[in-house]
Amino acid sequence: MAITSTARPVPAPRRVIDVDLDAPLPRLVADETGSSALVIGYRGGHPTGTLDVLLTDDPADATRALGTLRETVLADVEPVADDRLPVVSVVVSTIVDRVEDLGRLLDVLEHMDYPDHEVIVVDNRVRVPADDRLPALLAGRDVRLVTERRPGLSAGRNAGVAAARGEVVAFTDDDVSVDPQWLRALGARFVREPGLDAVSGVILPTELSTPAQIWYEAYYGGFSGERTFAPVTIVPDDVTGTMRHARVQAVRPDGSVAKHFAVYGIGAYGAGANMAFRRSVIDAVGGFDTTLGAGSPARGGEDLAMFVETLWRGGRIGFEPRAVVHHRHRRTIEDLHKQLHGNGVGFTALMCALAAKDRRHVAVLARLVPAAAMVKVRETVGRLRTGSAPVPTPQTAVPSVPDAGVPRSLAYHELRGFPAGPAAWFRSRRRWRDVEAGRFHAG
Repeated sequence: MAITSTARPVPAPRRVIDVDLDAPLPRLVADETGSSALVIGYRGGHPTGTLDVLLTDDPADATRALGTLRETVLADVEPVADDRLPVVSVVVSTIVDRVEDLGRLLDVLEHMDYPDHEVIVVDNRVRVPADDRLPALLAGRDVRLVTERRPGLSAGRNAGVAAARGEVVAFTDDDVSVDPQWLRALGARFVREPGLDAVSGVILPTELSTPAQIWYEAYYGGFSGERTFAPVTIVPDDVTGTMRHARVQAVRPDGSVAKHFAVYGIGAYGAGANMAFRRSVIDAVGGFDTTLGAGSPARGGEDLAMFVETLWRGGRIGFEPRAVVHHRHRRTIEDLHKQLHGNGVGFTALMCALAAKDRRHVAVLARLVPAAAMVKVRETVGRLRTGSAPVPTPQTAVPSVPDAGVPRSLAYHELRGFPAGPAAWFRSRRRWRDVEAGRFHAG
C-alpha cells in the first residue's frame, strides 16, 4: 500500500542564509524566494547555531527574531600551528552522476586552507559511458584519480584509502560542498586530542527549495540526529574499554557527560559525508565493509559500521562542530522516499554485518532491540505530529517547519526498510563473493 503526502499542505520554499553574527545583521525580508529562512549564525568563520525565522516586509522583525541566535558563542580552542597538523588525504568516491556538484566540490577541496593535503577522486563506476565527462572535469586539476570498477561505495573508499599517503583520511560525498576551513578543523582536532581515532562534523543543508528538502530537514534535523554545535568526545562507557554493555558517552571539553547512549546510535554524531579517521584505525578494522554501503543491496551503513568498530575496539571519536559541510538533500518526494527506505534497509543490514563479525553483538542487540524499538516509535510519533505548525509572530520563537508538518509517508518508507535489511545483507554478502571470484556482472 502506497502512502503519499498529498493530504498534507505543501510547504513553501525556505531560504538558507549564512549570517556573520559579529557584523551588522543583513536586511532580511520576505521576497519572491521565500517568506521563511533557516539562518545559520557564524562567528570567526564557524557556525554557532541555526534558527528558523519567519520573514516579513519589515527587516526589524527578523532582527528581533535573531536575538537568541546572536547570543550563541563559539567555544574557545587552542590554535594549532601549520607544522603540527597531520597530512590529510581527502577521498571522494563517485559514480559520476552529479558532475556539476562534483566540480564545485573539487573547486574548494583543491584550495583548502591547509598546509599539506591531497585530493583523491575514486571513479567507482562499473561501466564507463562513451560520453564520459570525468576526464574533462579533472583536466588541469591537482587531483589524483583512482579507478575501482568493483561496485559499491565501500569498495571505492577502500581503494582511496589504499592510495592515500596521509596519516589521516577524510571522506566526503559528491553531493556536498565544504566550508573552506573544513579540513583545518578536522586536522586541528586530531592535534588537540592526540588520543582520537576519528573526527566527525556538522552537516548543514545547501538549500531548502522543495517540499522534499524541507521535510527531510524537519524529519532528520541535523542529517543524522539532533543538530548540535557543542564539541564532544565519544568514548566507551566502560572504563576498561571492553564495550561489554555496548554503551558510550558523549563527554564535553570540561569532562562532564552530555549524554549516554548505545553504540549503535553513533549516527547522531556522524555520517559518511563528513568524517575523518586515522589511517591506522582503518587498517586495523580491515577497511569499510564491502557488504554495506551505497551501491550494494544493503544500501547503506558502511559509515556507521566504521564508527561502531572504532568504539567497539575502545577507540575515541571527536565531534567537531567547526568542521562543516553542506549537503544537497533529495529534491523530489520520490527520491526522498527511496533514500529513507534505503536508510531503514541499511541500518538493519548493519546490525547483521556487525553480528557476523563479532558474535558479542548478538547478545547485546537481543537485550537492546526492544527498548530501541520503543525509542524509535516515540521519535517517529514526535516527528509526525498531525496538523500544521502554528504560524508564529515575528516576536515569538519560530518552529522548525513554519509551513506544514511532516508527512507520514517519510516514516512509512523508513520503517518498511527495517525488516528488509537482513535479506538485503545476505544478498549483498553473496554478491560480494561473486565480485571477488570474478563472477559478478552488472545488469
